[in-house]
Amino acid sequence: MASIDEIKSARLAKLALLKEKGINPYPAKIPRDYSLKEVRDSFDSLAEVAKPVSLAGRIMAIRGQGAIFFVVLFDGTDKFQAVFKKDELDPEALSLFNDTVDIGDFISVTGTLFSTERGEKSVLAKSWTMGAKSLLPLPEKWHGLQDEEARLRDRYLDILFSPDLRELLEKKTKFWDVTRSFMKEKGFLEVETPTLEVTTGGAEATPFKTHHNDFDMDVYMRISVGELWQKRLMAGGFPKTFEIGRAYRNEGTSPEHLQEFTNMEFYLAYADFEDGMKLVQELYRSIAKEVFGTTKFTTRGHTFDLADEWPHIDYTTEVKKQTSIDIEMATLEDMQAKLKELKVSYEGNNRERLMDTLWKYCRNNISGPAFLVNHPTLVAPLAKLSAETKGAVQMFQPIIAGSEVGRGYSELNDPIDQRERFEAQQKLIDGGDDVAMMPDYEFVEMLEHGMPPTCGFGFGERLFAFLADKPLRETQFFPLLRPVKEKKGKE
Repeated sequence: MASIDEIKSARLAKLALLKEKGINPYPAKIPRDYSLKEVRDSFDSLAEVAKPVSLAGRIMAIRGQGAIFFVVLFDGTDKFQAVFKKDELDPEALSLFNDTVDIGDFISVTGTLFSTERGEKSVLAKSWTMGAKSLLPLPEKWHGLQDEEARLRDRYLDILFSPDLRELLEKKTKFWDVTRSFMKEKGFLEVETPTLEVTTGGAEATPFKTHHNDFDMDVYMRISVGELWQKRLMAGGFPKTFEIGRAYRNEGTSPEHLQEFTNMEFYLAYADFEDGMKLVQELYRSIAKEVFGTTKFTTRGHTFDLADEWPHIDYTTEVKKQTSIDIEMATLEDMQAKLKELKVSYEGNNRERLMDTLWKYCRNNISGPAFLVNHPTLVAPLAKLSAETKGAVQMFQPIIAGSEVGRGYSELNDPIDQRERFEAQQKLIDGGDDVAMMPDYEFVEMLEHGMPPTCGFGFGERLFAFLADKPLRETQFFPLLRPVKEKKGKE
C-alpha cells in the first residue's frame, strides 16, 4: 500500500498536469443546473425533455474502466451516478479524466439523463470540468476514521462519511429552530446581550478571563445568556424577551459539560415560577414531537415520556429520602461523612457545595420527567424566597435521565435581599470558592429603580444531547480539542 506521502506526491503530479493543459484546478465556479436531490426528485420530467444538464459534486467512488466506468457524485443533498462511455466523450477529455481525476475530487459533469439497465438514474457524460483537485485521499481509501479523537478532529470527514452524524447535526439545527419559533409564537422578543462582561452573572461557574485593550481592563466571557441584562430589559419595559447564544465556562469536560455551548434564556414579566413550569413543559414537548417525532425516550439507562405528568420533587425531602441527611439541620461534618460513605468525591467544604453534591448523587436515580423545586436559598442567589417553604426559593429545574436540563426562577426583585445575597456570595469568593457568583451592584441599582415580578428560565444544548442519547461534544459541529503537531502529509 502506498504511503500518504506517495499518494500526495502522485496527486501533486496530476495537479501539475492540469495546469500544463491550461486548466484551472480550482475555478471559482463550475457548471451546475440542479442539486443532486433536485435532479433525482424531478428525474422523469427532466429526462423526458432530453436537454443536457450540468451536475456537480465530490467523487465518492469510481467503478469500471476502459470503455465504460461509473462515477458516484455527492453534493451534500444526495448521491447521483455519472456514466462515462468511451464513444460518448471526447477522447482527449476522457484521457485527461483518467490521468488527473481521483476519488475525493470535485467535478462537474454535463450530459443527458437516462436510466441504466438496472434502473439506476444516471447522467451520461458528454463533458466534465474539474472543480477542486484533492491532494489527500479520503479516509475510506487510507486509514479510516476509527479513533474518536481523529473523528472529532477531522470532523468534516466524519460528517462526509456518516449519514447518521449529518442527520444528528441537522436535527440539532432544527432543535434551535423549533425553540426560536415557539418563543416567537408566544410573543417573546429575540434580543442580543453582551458576551463580554465586567462581572459574570446568572450562574455559578468559573469564567474565561481576557483583556480589553482599549479600556485597559480585564473582562470575562459570559457564563449565562444575558440573565442580568435581560432582567434590565424587564425594568426597561420589555415584558417578554429571549436569547439563543453561546456561553463559556472554564471548567472540566464530561459527557454533559463543555467549555463552550449554546443556551437559550427567556424572561417573562408579571409571571412566577409556576407560570414558567407550564411554559417549559409545553416547550419541551413541542421540541420532542417536532424534532424527534416522539415524546418517549431511552437515554443513559433511563426511560421516560415527556407526555407524562411532571411531578414536583422537593429538594430537601428527596435528599433526606435517598441519603437520610436533613440538609437543613446537618453540620458540614455530617454531610462530609455521608459523602465519604457514599463514595462521592466533592470539591469545596462550604455548605453550598456539600448540599449541591448530595443532591447530584440523588438526581442520578430520577428518570423523570419531573420538576425539582424548593431549592435552599444558598444554592439560588437570584431566586425569590418561597412563601410556603421556609429557607427555600421559588426555583424549578426539569429533570430527565438523572440530570437537570434547565433552570428557572421567580426572579428576585427585592434590591435589599439581592444585595445581601451578593454579599454572601462575595464571602464565598473571599473564602476561595472560584465558582461562586460575582456580585453586580449596578444590577442591584437597577432593582432599586424597580423590576416587575418576573419568571426567568434557561436551558442548553445538553437537552438535545440527552434526547439524542449522545455525549454533548458528539452533538457539536466542531468541539474544542487540544492542538496537535503538524499532521504528516499536510502542508
